[in-house]
Amino acid sequence: MAEQGARPRIGLSTSSVYPESTAHAFAYAAAVGYEAVEVMVGIDALSQQVDAVRRLSEHHDLPVSAIHAPCLLFTQRVWGVEPWGKLERSAEMARAVGAAVVVVHPPFRWQREYARDFVNGIAALEESSGIAFAVENMYPWRASRRHLEMYLPGWDPSEEPYANTTIDLSHASIARADPVEMAERLGPRLRHVHLTDGTDSAKDEHLVPGRGTTGAADFLRHLASTGFAGEVVLEINTRRCATREEREADLRESLEFAIEHLGTRPVGRRTDGQACGGPT
Repeated sequence: MAEQGARPRIGLSTSSVYPESTAHAFAYAAAVGYEAVEVMVGIDALSQQVDAVRRLSEHHDLPVSAIHAPCLLFTQRVWGVEPWGKLERSAEMARAVGAAVVVVHPPFRWQREYARDFVNGIAALEESSGIAFAVENMYPWRASRRHLEMYLPGWDPSEEPYANTTIDLSHASIARADPVEMAERLGPRLRHVHLTDGTDSAKDEHLVPGRGTTGAADFLRHLASTGFAGEVVLEINTRRCATREEREADLRESLEFAIEHLGTRPVGRRTDGQACGGPT
């Protein structure tokens, strides 16, 4: 349970400022007033370097709340091609920068050897590393009227005995899954949230929360009412923003939405929006 009078910490995923860099993400987070940063390990070289991430965290006085392992389609060759090796390196980075969580997607169907013992392998990694591997909900791929199951052992983490999980609202939207119901099924196993939004679309939209139809406000109020004590991280798509000012406005709107619907401030964290430094 969360501490009395506190709300979950609100962080920013570095993917939210793509195609700008990890360094820009930390600067935006500090300028807008986020309380932590989730680092998406990707094609940006800085995101792959422990020392660089540590320096950014220290420079902006922003803790790293999580490391997102490089398990997207376009990061298949980041840190090599062996999936368990990627997860081990993600745990090493998490420990080095003070993060308690690694976010990971379930294997693609074609990664059959990796998928074969994924559930037990994640549990073994958690025990050996001391890091929580929060397995994220994904979605069936829509092709015309057909739904293609593209993940093993499945896209819904509530159907497997993972100790730690992530709910992503854009992914829930594609799957036409009620995120509150998923959270209820997961109970205390819900460790991490990617706050965003979506519509009834086959595309992974990652909208500013409140601009879609996923029920983001109701979901946050559910978290608040149940004493959710994990991390809430904004993971939005700002690629259509034409200027730095537009991108910052979307990031600010997202933070204000989270604060409005989660409620009270966390103990000991600044949320006044004052800048610690702007994007460079």
